[in-house]
Amino acid sequence: MRVPVSWLREYVDLPESLTGRELAERLVPAGFEVETVHESGVGLTGPLVVGQVLEIEELTAFKKPIRYCQVQVGPEAADVRGIVCGARNFKVGDKIVAALPGAVLPGDFKIAARKTYDHVSDGMICSARELGLGEDHDGIIVLPADVQVGADAIELLGIRDEVLDIAVTTDRGYCLSMRGMAREAAIVFGRSLRDPALLDTPAPTRGGYPVVLADPLGCDRFVARAVRGIDPLAPTPLWMQRRIQLSGMRPISLIVDIANYVMLEIGQPLHTYDLRRLTGPITVRRAAAGEKLETLDDAERALDQDDLLITDETGPIGLAGVMGGASTEVHTGTVDVLIEAAHFDAGSISRTARRHKLPSEASRRFERTVDPNAAAAAAQRAVDLLVLLGHGEADPEVTVASTQQRPAAPILIDAGLPGRVAGLAYPREAVVRRLQEVGCTVEGADQLSVTPPSWRPDLTDPNDLAEEVIRLEGYDRIPMKLPVAPRGRGLSLRQRLHRRVGRALADSGFVEVLNYPFVGDAELDAMGVPADDARRTALSLANPISDEQPYLRTTLLPGLFATLRRNVGRGFHDVALFETGLVYQPRPDASAPPRLSVERRPSDEELAVLEASLPDQPRHVAAVLVGARENAGWWGEGRAASWADAVEAARTVAAACGAELTVDQAQYEPWHPGRCAVLSIDERIVGYAGELHPKALEALGLPPRTCAMELNLDALVPADDVPVSPEQVSAFPPATVDVALVVSREVPAADVESALVAGAGPLLEAIRLFDVYEGDRVEEGSKSLAFSLRLRASDRTLKADEVAAVREAAVASATRHSGAVLRG
Repeated sequence: MRVPVSWLREYVDLPESLTGRELAERLVPAGFEVETVHESGVGLTGPLVVGQVLEIEELTAFKKPIRYCQVQVGPEAADVRGIVCGARNFKVGDKIVAALPGAVLPGDFKIAARKTYDHVSDGMICSARELGLGEDHDGIIVLPADVQVGADAIELLGIRDEVLDIAVTTDRGYCLSMRGMAREAAIVFGRSLRDPALLDTPAPTRGGYPVVLADPLGCDRFVARAVRGIDPLAPTPLWMQRRIQLSGMRPISLIVDIANYVMLEIGQPLHTYDLRRLTGPITVRRAAAGEKLETLDDAERALDQDDLLITDETGPIGLAGVMGGASTEVHTGTVDVLIEAAHFDAGSISRTARRHKLPSEASRRFERTVDPNAAAAAAQRAVDLLVLLGHGEADPEVTVASTQQRPAAPILIDAGLPGRVAGLAYPREAVVRRLQEVGCTVEGADQLSVTPPSWRPDLTDPNDLAEEVIRLEGYDRIPMKLPVAPRGRGLSLRQRLHRRVGRALADSGFVEVLNYPFVGDAELDAMGVPADDARRTALSLANPISDEQPYLRTTLLPGLFATLRRNVGRGFHDVALFETGLVYQPRPDASAPPRLSVERRPSDEELAVLEASLPDQPRHVAAVLVGARENAGWWGEGRAASWADAVEAARTVAAACGAELTVDQAQYEPWHPGRCAVLSIDERIVGYAGELHPKALEALGLPPRTCAMELNLDALVPADDVPVSPEQVSAFPPATVDVALVVSREVPAADVESALVAGAGPLLEAIRLFDVYEGDRVEEGSKSLAFSLRLRASDRTLKADEVAAVREAAVASATRHSGAVLRG
C-alpha cells in the first residue's frame, strides 16, 4: 500500500514537522513493514508556473512538426514568453505548466533560454514525465481552465510529497486504504481520527435498481446507487489525479477515477456500470457450464462453475470482485452510471483471480477481506463526488440487498493475558484502551468481553487480542529473557549413544549416508542370501515407489552397497561409508492391522491391536569400505582396507556404547567364509563383519576386497543409564612382556587373546596382537601369534618375578583353552 503523507494528514493531525521517514520509524514498531519512503519532486526547483497559450506558430521546415508558442506566464501583459514545443495535444487558450529559465527539473535538467529550431525558447512546456509525475510523455499537461495564470505549479500539482510503501500482511486487509492507515497513525501518535467512512447514508428504498443475491454465501451485501446526467467532459481534478498517481494507479476518466479514489480512501472496491447498457435486474450467482465473459482487458474468458458472477438478463457482465465486463463498461460518452459496492467471500474472489491469472486492485482487497459495513458509506462517497465534480444528479432510490447478518460474537479474555504472553505487566486500563483504539467494544472488569469491529475479521480469539495490545504497547518493551530448560528433558540415553556412535565412526574416517529403506529380491539374490534366511522375511508395501524394491529393508547393507557402487563409478576409489537406521522384522504371530475409523479417536484396545501388528524395528549400524585405508606418501607405504578394519569399525561402535565384543570366525552371506567374523556379547550374536565374498562382489558390481560390517545397535545399548566409572590412573611404571604362541590355523586369535586375559589376572592393563606368522620354523597347518602384554599395579612397581609369574599364568591358560604352545 502506497500512502502519500499529505493525504494521510487529511484524516490525522500529524505534527507539522514530521517527515515521511520519521513516520515510517513510528509505524515499524507497530508491526508495519515500510519497504521504502519515496520522496516525490526531489531535485525539482522553480520557477514552475501556470501558463496560458496565446499563439501557436507551426514550424514546417523541419523533419518533425515543431510549434513556436507565445505563453502568458504572469498577470502582466509583459509576462509573455516564446517557447518551442513539439507536443500536439494542446491548443490556443489552454493552460499548461511552464518551466522558466533557472528552473531545475528532476534528473538535474536545468532550464535556460536557448536558441533551437531558429527561435529562442525562453522556457519549456512540461509533460508529466518531465516533472516526475508519471511515465506519460505523449503530450504535455493540460490544466483545467479555472486555474490562475502565474500560479505556482509545484503547489498546484502537489509535486513535492512523501509516499510510504508499506507491505501489508494478509491479515491486515483494512490497511489497504487511507482509512486503515490513518487509524493506525492516529493510534501511534495519540491523535483523533477523522474517519472518511462516517457519512450519513440514506435508508434503502423499494424503487432502487433490482438486485438478486442468488448465492448469499458468495455475496452477502450489495449496495447499488445511480447517478444520472453526468457531464462526460468533466475532467478529474488535479488533486485527485495526483493522489491516485502517488498511490500507484493511473488516472483514466472522472467516473473511473472516483471509483478508484474511494477504494483507496475507504478500502471498499467499487464498480461502475453504464446504466443505459444494463438490461433487467442484476443477479449475483455462480457461473454455469460453458459460459464466457469478455472482461475489460478485451479478453474472452471461459468461466469456471466456481466463479462468482455479476449478471443481468443478457448474461455475465462482470467477474465479481475481480474485473468488470466489456458490455457494460463506462466510456467517454457515459452520462448515467450505476455504482456497485458489494461484499464478497474472500476465498471465492481469491480462487477466481488466481484461476484466471487476473489480479486487480479490487481482488487484492477482497481476498484479504473488506469491511462489510463500509459498502453504504463508500457508495455514498462516490455519489457525492460524482454530483460535485461530474455535475450529475443522485437518484433518490437506494438498493441494499443483504442476507441476515449475525452480530459478531464477543471474545472472552482475561485482562492479564497480554501481560502473561509478553512477560510484562500491563495495567487493565492500558489493555482496555488499546483494544478500544483498534475499534473493539470492551465490557467487564478482570474478565473482558470484547467485540471486534467489522473491519477486523482477523481478531477471532484471545491471543489475537493480546497481540494487538502487545504491538501497540511496543514490542521493544518486551524484556529479553533466556528461557530456562526444564530438568530431565534432554536427550535420552539411547539418543546420546546413537550420536556418540556417529561421532566415533566419523572420527575413524567414515562418512555418514542416508538411504531409502526399501529393498528388492534382486539385491538379496546378489548378496547370496539363502531362501530360508530371516532377512528374506520382509514387509511388502501396498504402494511401493519402485516395483523393483517392494519391501521394507531387513538389513542396511543393500543401500550402502548401492551408494558405494555409485561413488566408485564416479571415480572415488578410497571410500568408507556408514549408516544408522531402522530395519523392519515382521513378527511371526502378528495379525493384520485393523482399519481404524476417522470419525473418532481410537480406543486403547484398538491402539493395542494396532501396536501388536507392527513389526519389530531395531536400529542397526552398518559400514562398508574399499580401497586404501592408509594412503602412501613420504611417510611410507600405504595400507589397503581389509577384513580387520571392518572388525575394528564394529569394535569402535561397541566401545562408544560401553560394550565389548567377542569375535569368532563364521560363515554368513554375503561375507567370505574364511574372512567373516561373528560378533557377540555374552554369547548373543549382535552382528557380522569381514570381507565380502567374490561372487557377491561380482553380482553387486563392487570392487575386489570390499569389506563391510553390520551390528544391531539396540543390542549394544544398556537398558539403564549406568554412570560411567573413570579409570584409575596409576602413578607407577608399566612392565611390558611379549608372548609368541603356536596354535592350529583354525583357532581364532580372539580365543587365544581371551585365554591370555583370563590367565594374566588383574595386573594386565592392555593386550595387543602385533604379529601373525605362517612359514618356516612353524609346523604345517599351524600359525604363530605374537601378543604384547602391558602389566601395571596401582600401588607399587612390579618386580621381575611378579612379571614372570603373570606371563607363565597367561601362557598356561592359553595352553589349556586353545592348545597353544610357547614358540621357541
